[in-house]
Formats: sequence, C-alpha cells, structure tokens
Amino acid sequence: MIRFSLFGFICLVIGCTSPSYDTIIRGATVYDGNVNDGIIADVGIRSDTIAFIGDLSNAKSKTIVDAKGLVLAPGFIDTHSHHGGGLEEDPSGLAVVSQGVTTIIVGQDGGSEWPLKKYFQSLIDHPVAVNVGSYSGHNTIRDLVVGTDFKRKSTQAEIDSMILLLHEDMKAGALGLSTGLEYDPGIYSAKDEVLQLSKVLPAYQGRYISHLRSEDRYFWDALQEIITIGKEVKIPVQISHFKLAMRGLWGKADSALLLLDHARNEGVNITADLYPYTYWSSTIRVLFPDRNFTDEKEAAFILKEVTSAEGIILSKYEPNPDYNGKSLAEIAALEKRTPEKMLIELIKRLDECEKKGDDCGGSIVATSMDENDVKKLMQWKYTNFCSDGNSGGRHPRGFGAFTRILSHYVREEKTFSIPEAIFKMTGLAADQVGIKKRGRIAIGHYADLVLFNEQLVRDEATVQNPHQVSKGIERVWVNGQVVWADGKTTNQRSGKVIYR
Repeated sequence: MIRFSLFGFICLVIGCTSPSYDTIIRGATVYDGNVNDGIIADVGIRSDTIAFIGDLSNAKSKTIVDAKGLVLAPGFIDTHSHHGGGLEEDPSGLAVVSQGVTTIIVGQDGGSEWPLKKYFQSLIDHPVAVNVGSYSGHNTIRDLVVGTDFKRKSTQAEIDSMILLLHEDMKAGALGLSTGLEYDPGIYSAKDEVLQLSKVLPAYQGRYISHLRSEDRYFWDALQEIITIGKEVKIPVQISHFKLAMRGLWGKADSALLLLDHARNEGVNITADLYPYTYWSSTIRVLFPDRNFTDEKEAAFILKEVTSAEGIILSKYEPNPDYNGKSLAEIAALEKRTPEKMLIELIKRLDECEKKGDDCGGSIVATSMDENDVKKLMQWKYTNFCSDGNSGGRHPRGFGAFTRILSHYVREEKTFSIPEAIFKMTGLAADQVGIKKRGRIAIGHYADLVLFNEQLVRDEATVQNPHQVSKGIERVWVNGQVVWADGKTTNQRSGKVIYR
C-alpha cells in the first residue's frame, strides 16, 4: 500500500517542489503538551520555530532524525530553578538539558540577580543552552534597602524604597515577585510589607510566587497568607515546592487541597509547583523558624517532629568538610554527643566560621515528607512540576527531578498517565508562569523539544551521587538547535531570555 499525504496528492496533480525544513523529526509519538494521547507524526522545524506537524514523507531537510519508537514532547519547563548560577560555570546546562529541561525560571525563594535588566543583558551577550526567565526577589530587594539591620519590621519609607526597586525589575521584564519567607531577611518582614509589594504587580500583569512563611509548624497560617495576597491584590499566586514538611501535617494533603479549591472557587488564581521527592534541601538554620539556635528543647522537637537525626545529611559544611555526606546521627556518634546537642553545635561552628568572613556553607538535605502526601499534592489539577534544584548541590533533584517523574511516578507507580505527566511539565508549567509560545508542540511555537525513550528513561542521581545524568533522554532542542544528543551536551548556546 502506498501512503499519499494531502500535499503529495496535490503535487501529483499540479506538480510542485518538495517543502524544505532545517530539521525533520520523523515518526515520533508526539505528545503536544496538552492532556492528549500521543499521535505518530513528523515534525518540521524552520529556524527556531515548529513549522509543521503531520506527514512530511515528501519533504526535504538537511537534518532528518529517525524517531520511530521514541516520544517527542515539548521541552520541560522548570518553574522553580536554582540552576542559574551553574550556567555561569557551565553554559551548556548539563544538569538541566540531560533531563529534558529547556527553560528555567530563576529568581526564586526571594533571591534574584540585581538589577534584572543587567542580568538579562548578560544572558544576551553571553548566551547559554537554555531559556531563562526570572522573578524579582523580595529578599534581594529587602537586603538592598534594609542592609544588615534586618531583624525587624521595615519602616514605611523602606517599603516605599523597595517598591521603587520592584518597579525597576518589572519594567526590565521580571515575571513577578518571589518571596522566601522562611529565610533571612524575609522571615522578619511583616505580612503588610509583602502585601504592599504585591500591589505593584497588577499594573504589569505580574505574578507572585512564594516559598511560604512556614512549611511545617505554622503551615496553615502561611497558606492563608498567600491566599490573602491572591484575593486582595487579584493576581495569580503560586506556592513554591508545595509540601507538608512535618509529621503533624502528614495525612493532611486532602485538607490543604480543599482549602485551595475553596479559594479558587472564590476567584483566587492559586496554583503550585512541586518536586518529586520526600526530602528537601536548604540551610540548616531553616530548621529553627524562631532562630533560637541554642534551645535544646527546640532541637529535640525538630528531630522528633520535623525530621530525624538519620534524615539530616550535611551537603556543604565548610567548618568540617569531612562531614559532607554524613548524617547528623553519624556525626553525633563520632563526637559522642546527643543528636540535639550536635545540631546546636553545628550551627555554633557555622557562626564562628562566618564571623571570620568566610563562605561557610551550612546546607543540608533533610527527609520530612510522606510519600502519600507527595502523590496527592502532585495530582492536584493545578500542580506543575519543578526541580528546586541546582547544578552543584547534594540533592538529586538538580539532575533528576523530571526524569524521576517519568520513571518512578509514570512507569513504576502509575500515579499519572504519560500525557498527564508531560502536561504538568510543559503546558501547565508554561500557563502557570505566563510563558507564551512554549510548553506545547504547535505550529508557530518555539522549537523547544525533548525526544526520549519511554521505557528506558530514568533518573540516576542519588544523595550520595547527586550529579549522575539521567538515562533515556535521546535529544533535546532549544529554539530549534540541538543542545543534548548522544549522551552529551553540544556547543549550542541557543537559549533566550524569557520576558514577562
């Protein structure tokens, strides 16, 4: 049987030349970034754009990729990324492109480059392999205005100065405002300070994304704070790396989602992103929300209710680098201390190190979530996926978050179908941060694409070997150029700045 395309039939009648593309991807199972079943189709790329989807058997191209048996999806969008710093050292973006990510959104947890206009220009002058967008960070702005005297509420004059700085970033193309309200100096800000800054955003159609003020002890109040901002300011609000990070919260995912669904029914455009692990990575000090670092009772509470001595792994600890990779329980045994006293001692040594003006680290990986809660939160209709990762840390999410979704949660756990998972990594992700013409395979969209083996794709990164690249990602395009192929990065630096 001879297969005729419509184009081929017309050409047979009237005669014409074959269409030409820069790249043709033939015979892939195409998932378009919506919750649609895959279709077997060819995709034609011209320059940085998807030009055709369908039958290209009569078309010509200088580059033809045989994708039979492979999945073609939109490039994954990491809506909460800390990979930006790693791109300075490695503009090829190994950590992200090796797991199929083509766009990263930085400026997270309240920390951003300043000013963003200068940062964006540096990405234009020195391109990297992936697209980069950024929020304006509340902690960065607060730092610039308040300085070292930050352990207090800001004055109205200081808030007015912060508002001016936020306007500057929004004019430069920031996606919106990010907060990291468990971190210094944002943890000392009053709710009204954050609310006033958020009121800058509607004029720019900007968004608000937040590492909540608490992900454990004061979780419900923190959740209400972001809902209130969305309701009063009438802007889209997104919960960063959604989690229930305390034993007392385990099993309450349904209650949290009921609260969010109620808010949405009341007109609040609230959404979330999430990474697919039961353990997080942050500074060791974040365990003490009241900053009472010498309180042994608080340390005991942390190790009983928030995490455990076995569950805390030091990631970067300059006072004693030999402790990196060891658990708090192991370190306490080495020093013949109780875990509570050891936790306090580790922070004390950090303080002494920092008084010398050194970069002393203090980052940890800590287990404090329940797998059933993680699944329920990620299945919420308005949760997209992210990594919250970087290129150098000990948490494996930096190299494996997106491939872990495809291997563990799609293929093994069957938490999602493959089109549902791809949608949450692409189309939904683009929608929830306001990115246009990316996140879907559609004619006229940018050619950000990932080709992978559905049966073999898997994450390889672990806490002990966090920089292992994933398996099964065959090829990745960013704006029509190949940035990952044959198990390695290419020399292409085709990423663009993502402006609001």
